[in-house]
Amino acid sequence: MSIYIIDMQKETSNIIQYIKKSGGYAAMKGFKEQGIKTAHIRHLVESGILEKIKPGLYRMADLKEPKQAPLDFIDASRAIPNGIICLASALSHHGLTTYNPPAVDMAIPNQARPKKLIHPPVHIYFFRERYYTPGIEAIHTSLGTVKIYNKEKTICDMFRYRNKLGEDLALEGLKTYLSQKSPDLKALGHYADVCSVKTIITPYIKSLAGI
Repeated sequence: MSIYIIDMQKETSNIIQYIKKSGGYAAMKGFKEQGIKTAHIRHLVESGILEKIKPGLYRMADLKEPKQAPLDFIDASRAIPNGIICLASALSHHGLTTYNPPAVDMAIPNQARPKKLIHPPVHIYFFRERYYTPGIEAIHTSLGTVKIYNKEKTICDMFRYRNKLGEDLALEGLKTYLSQKSPDLKALGHYADVCSVKTIITPYIKSLAGI
């Protein structure tokens, strides 16, 4: 075995050890600080050992998905730290729809300009501050924290985006939520106010909840 191949194997081992210690993810800045060459990172991506999430961010390709959240949610959250899982993705995660979104829906502040992700596919929604801040929950996993809107905020956001995403999807979410044990109608009303959809959603709530 040539010295070159031995050196490559050693460097690959060092990179894998470093990225595992970093929680399965690492930035190009960190690699460079460790003296790791860009060409070797590129080689590991082409070999399928690393996966490129966005320019400057990588993860181990064989990461095991934690039970708390899909790996796509974690990838997107790592790549867009101010992103909040929202709309259809949040609706699906909360078990309020049978629809399986083809991309991760993420809300970011109106003025933000995120870098384009290579993986996973993400649909970005620009939320004004009054819609962006309320109703955020944290999902803690071994690979990092994912921010997501709670059930009630998600349903109200779905009604806010009903013309774009479809009223049927918003209604499915509401019906499923109201059929669950002890739905929080007070919280639902609060977020309906926050999302400016109270006059739209209230008749559906009264009809479906029998109030």
